[in-house]
Amino acid sequence: MATSSESPCAHTASRQIEASPDRIYEAFVEPKNLRQWLAPKGATCEIKYFDPREGGRFKFVLTFGAETGKSSVRSDVVKGLFERLSPSRLIVQAVEFVSDRPEFAGTMRMSWVLSASPPGTRVKVVAEDVPSGIDRTDHEVGMTSTLENLARFVEQAKTRTP
Repeated sequence: MATSSESPCAHTASRQIEASPDRIYEAFVEPKNLRQWLAPKGATCEIKYFDPREGGRFKFVLTFGAETGKSSVRSDVVKGLFERLSPSRLIVQAVEFVSDRPEFAGTMRMSWVLSASPPGTRVKVVAEDVPSGIDRTDHEVGMTSTLENLARFVEQAKTRTP
């Protein structure tokens, strides 16, 4: 369930996932894995480039079935940089939407915090400095959907492992 933070420009969501912090971290830093779970419900993800190291850059295109895009009617072009990677504990990204619309301008900081919490991991995502054009409720629903996808991805992988 999404939980709101106190800052009007910060959005959060969290979820308990039945997988180790190592397995969840691997889902973040391997592009073939990330492509399978990152997009929220109703969207697909194409990875243009991806360099998972501190200072490394990435670019994704999220394509939606509905008219909800920030870059075009049905897409979000997202570019960013990995500010901090702490294996199995923390991923911090600086994220920008490629858009001509001023309400989506600026750099948003996305922090993914992984905390061992038997029988798995508590994953919390915090988006700070969220552009004014992004509705808190919609964003938190989207982040919750992404966390559901992540849980499904890593929990299914766990059942396939001998």
